[in-house]
Amino acid sequence: MTDNALYVERQGDIAYLILNRPDKLNAVTQKMWEAFPSLLADLEEDLNVKVLVIRGVDDSAFAAGADIAELKRVHAQSETSQTYSKAVADAEESLHKFPKPTLALIQGPCIGGGCAIALCCDIRFADTSARLGITPAKLGIAYSLAQTKRLVDVVGTATAKSILYTGNIISAEEAFRVHLIDHLIEGDDLEHHVTDFARSVAASSQFSTRATKHFIHEILNGTNEDTTRTREIIQQAFAGEDFKEGTAAFIDKRKPIFPYRGE
Repeated sequence: MTDNALYVERQGDIAYLILNRPDKLNAVTQKMWEAFPSLLADLEEDLNVKVLVIRGVDDSAFAAGADIAELKRVHAQSETSQTYSKAVADAEESLHKFPKPTLALIQGPCIGGGCAIALCCDIRFADTSARLGITPAKLGIAYSLAQTKRLVDVVGTATAKSILYTGNIISAEEAFRVHLIDHLIEGDDLEHHVTDFARSVAASSQFSTRATKHFIHEILNGTNEDTTRTREIIQQAFAGEDFKEGTAAFIDKRKPIFPYRGE
């Protein structure tokens, strides 16, 4: 255990980025937002890390949003407001663009800034204790275009409007129905389920998973045809060691051990 409000644990080739303010339901402070980019940069450079899981320190909460007392104070002045907003934007962008697969493990409240963090992840897992919501309409504020786009990309236009217009907190079951959650796990098996999924992803070709993530981001940003860069990636794949290992393993009827780690 650590006293840091945001810290990393490594378990083999899976890293966990842990929100650690359980007395405040992991409400995110400015210092926590500011810590995201450097922690993620370290994990990107760590060749042993293949998958990132973001979670709360225990099963009581993922994150109940921003620290509202701090939010009111920093936005009282233009200079501190801009500094805070930049810290949030930089944190979310660094997570959204993190090249390795990212999973959100959601238990308890996942509200406001917490839901924004989860939306920056590739796939969201939750158990039935999860409660999700994005609440600018209850605070008289507006979400950024980037934050709003991530929600629209996940749930669609009409559902995004419903979520943002009302600011309502919805159940895990409802969040799963509208695709805000991708995997809803009954009972006490969430951590086991996420770990198994992460291990499965880690066993896949890291070249392939990163290429897929890059391509999907391009599609969501409006790219409809291959670019010079995507063609280069495809050619690199066929010339790479992972392709050689994958085809050899297929022929030999064994599990592949892919060598690519992002070098």
